[in-house]
Amino acid sequence: MTTLYLVRHGETVDNARQIMQGQTQGELNENGILQATQLSETWKDRQLDAIIASDLKRSVDTARIIAEPHGLEVQTTPLLRERDWGSFTGRFIPELKGEVWPDDIETLENLLSRAGEFIAYVRATFPGKKVLAVGHGIMNKAIQAVYYKKSMSDIQRMSNAEVRTLEL
Repeated sequence: MTTLYLVRHGETVDNARQIMQGQTQGELNENGILQATQLSETWKDRQLDAIIASDLKRSVDTARIIAEPHGLEVQTTPLLRERDWGSFTGRFIPELKGEVWPDDIETLENLLSRAGEFIAYVRATFPGKKVLAVGHGIMNKAIQAVYYKKSMSDIQRMSNAEVRTLEL
């Protein structure tokens, strides 16, 4: 059985400003670096066979900090990318409440399909291994929704640098 430790990246400049990041690269802020460093310290003695991340900078940077004491290279995959928020990207999140969603937002169907592909990828690539994967809030929610066969609304929001364990 493969153990997947699903992590949300550390806090970013745009998280703190409540800006919809979507598939922008993002930059960890001081708090985000601290969160990743604390997680790295907590996990330094745990067995990890692989560390993977979304190919977006905020996840890669978080994963590299966590990977350092393990001497592991961070592998990246676009399957873990955050939901594409289309023209909502870069907007102040509180202002989006009640707005009609534009057609250029990644569909829920596509998001859940990517989540399923990610789970299949981890199972096939890392059978029986302990894998830490650094992703994003909505994408990690989608992965858990597929895993638990629940709706997205049934999955609790993940905090920055929070870890959830899935046995695949």
